[in-house]
Amino acid sequence: MHNHSDKPFLGFGIGLRAEHYQDILEQKPSQIDWLEIISENYMVDGGKPLYYLDAIREHYPMVMHGVSMSLGSTDPLNYDYLKKLKNLIERVEPKWFSDHICWTGVDQKNMHDLLPLPYTEEAVVHLADRISEVQDFMGRQMLVENLSSYITYSDDVMTEWEFLSAVTEKADCHLLLDVNNIYVSSFNHHFDPIEYLEGIPAHRVWQHHLAGHSNKGNLIIDTHDADIIDPVWALYEETARHLGAVSTMIERDANIPQLAVLLNELEQARRIATPFYYQ
Repeated sequence: MHNHSDKPFLGFGIGLRAEHYQDILEQKPSQIDWLEIISENYMVDGGKPLYYLDAIREHYPMVMHGVSMSLGSTDPLNYDYLKKLKNLIERVEPKWFSDHICWTGVDQKNMHDLLPLPYTEEAVVHLADRISEVQDFMGRQMLVENLSSYITYSDDVMTEWEFLSAVTEKADCHLLLDVNNIYVSSFNHHFDPIEYLEGIPAHRVWQHHLAGHSNKGNLIIDTHDADIIDPVWALYEETARHLGAVSTMIERDANIPQLAVLLNELEQARRIATPFYYQ
């Protein structure tokens, strides 16, 4: 079994969305091994989200995924945000927490978009320092996620996988490898996704996202609003072959279907990956 003994394996999960609160609580589907929450949705005082979070947490392990840390920005880290996040971590007791390798704005303006960084030595140092600062404040390691990107920078000096390897090594953090994002970026920038997988430090990959996207013909946009497509399933199979057992989840943020639809996709992920996870 290609499991790195120090790497926890939670199995197969989904992103917890409000549309499914009631079903999950009533049915407690056994196909779901764990759940990922969007941290920002629960950084509130009281109310329905926290009620359901506490109730569902009794039955499933959870991880937390954030979208607004803006690790790549040149603005100082937002400690009001980090304190709220730390409080939520104490409440949820997640297996881990994550955010994206990107910047979401500068000068206090949030662009509400995940913007990529140039792949330079300077950017490696900048990101790793900020990840280290977050980890020191939280008293635990975090996971960072690869983006799907639509642009590259002329001053890139390394590939995306070299960049991710350098950042995670320097910050001593883990990777949330989004398989759909690798597919999207490889399509948009014409690189070989297998070369990407071979260039990633396997022991640092603790989680996968699987999702659907929108194909605009010459450009693919990562929208998390559709079924996972066959080429992404094929790439997931290669990912399992190369990286071994990694906690995997289905991410859906819009056009949210019935829970049963996601559970079908989850079973497909399980069928594809399991032969490689337990060899």
